Amino acid sequence: MSTINVDVLLVGGGVMSATLGTMLMQLDPALKVKMVERLDHVAHESTDGWNNAGTGHAGYCELNYTPQKADGSVEVKRALAINADFEVTLQLLSYLVEQKLLPSPASFINPTPHQSFVWGKEDVAFLRKRYQSMSTHPQFADMEYSEDPAVLRQWMPLIMQQRDPAQPVAATRVKYGTDIDFGALTRSMVNTLGANPNFELLLAHSVRSLKQDKKGHWHVHVHDNKNNKSKTIVAGFVFLGAGGGALPLLQKSAIPESLGYGGFPVSGQWLVCQNPEVVRQHNSKVYGKAPLGAPPMSVPHLDTRIINGKPALLFGPYAGFSTKFLKEGSFLDLLKSVKTNNIKQMMSAGWDNMNLTRYLIGEVMQSPKQRLKALHNYYPQAREEDWHLAHAGQRVQIIKDCNIKGGKLEFGTEIVTAKDGSLAALLGASPGASTVVQAMIKLIECSFAGQMQSSAWQTKMKAMVPSFGESLIDNVELLKVVRGRNLATLGLGKG
Repeated sequence: MSTINVDVLLVGGGVMSATLGTMLMQLDPALKVKMVERLDHVAHESTDGWNNAGTGHAGYCELNYTPQKADGSVEVKRALAINADFEVTLQLLSYLVEQKLLPSPASFINPTPHQSFVWGKEDVAFLRKRYQSMSTHPQFADMEYSEDPAVLRQWMPLIMQQRDPAQPVAATRVKYGTDIDFGALTRSMVNTLGANPNFELLLAHSVRSLKQDKKGHWHVHVHDNKNNKSKTIVAGFVFLGAGGGALPLLQKSAIPESLGYGGFPVSGQWLVCQNPEVVRQHNSKVYGKAPLGAPPMSVPHLDTRIINGKPALLFGPYAGFSTKFLKEGSFLDLLKSVKTNNIKQMMSAGWDNMNLTRYLIGEVMQSPKQRLKALHNYYPQAREEDWHLAHAGQRVQIIKDCNIKGGKLEFGTEIVTAKDGSLAALLGASPGASTVVQAMIKLIECSFAGQMQSSAWQTKMKAMVPSFGESLIDNVELLKVVRGRNLATLGLGKG
């Protein structure tokens, strides 16, 4: 068995690994970096455009980020944080475009207004309060609000076609929202990485085991799926960015920080329309309110998507349940993830979320007519023949230890890092790719703490992300400068 030595091993060929690799090789081009991907090409699981619901989460239109509290007020704290993190992602993309390390922005990002839409007196009142709460913050000062059907017909013509004129409706809009094809973006990033002789991509390679030696290095056993050969990669730092596959690999690492973590898989489906006559009538992402009992990632939305350069409309997602952790995974994934150190947490979370499980199974059992009925809430004139059902990617939500009740199901992303910083794993889903850069900055600060103290790394990080070390929530002038540059560089319009 051959042995290879590297500074950094990236496990998984998705947007997380590609972003971390890009940032690290900008910080130090001399680092020896290797990426291993079990499929025969990168960005094919959750990062792929057809699998990824996170096409530019900025907090503008996603109503699940702004819950209504018991006193009737609307909490906007999470929306502010996600919006700031998204601006951080756009800063790195702007830098890479300016340095000609990415192709034309239109190949992976396009301006697409972000809108929220509700109907009925109660939900209209909620959206009005949401707008009032959000628009006072500079991050959302450009948000528009209307209850006028005539205005809404201009904003979202398909949604307003032949809608009951007596029905109360309301919407918000941010014109400079985005649609991001994270699959195309990731493939471009990996192509750029490949130009550095210190980077190597191994496709069709699966990680079988990993173990740390006494010196702190990780010995990672990798199997070549095509040639049926194995090799050992010895790495100073390992990043497990394999989407739903990150949890099983984290468990194999046996680091103390991995104990107690479990995963709850959630699948999804879309209704897809590629009829040009319909597609050209809708250019926005329109989010509504999730049905009662639905998980946060199941907020219904009618999206304009540009995937691999071709426009389409997607409606959904229709949630579902599968025991797979990856779309191209095994039905035994969930069972194999149950360990003695997490069985209590997983049973507790499972018991507390029985209603969610029943809801997900019910979603799987829906008929085409039931799915079309849900679509008619957003597009009353939708015809069944214009839409087909497509399967989205798998998401594995985090189950983590909770001292009071055993295990808790978390809907978000989390980085688990070894105490010595030599290994890190990214778990969870939404908002995921949209906030990837901020997540990778935190990881670099933790796992490369010594290097981050140097003036060279500080200067380079500031060049990649001008707001590094500062708050876009608190610094209004910095927000204006950063947003203006992002919008101009990426061809997204004016703020």
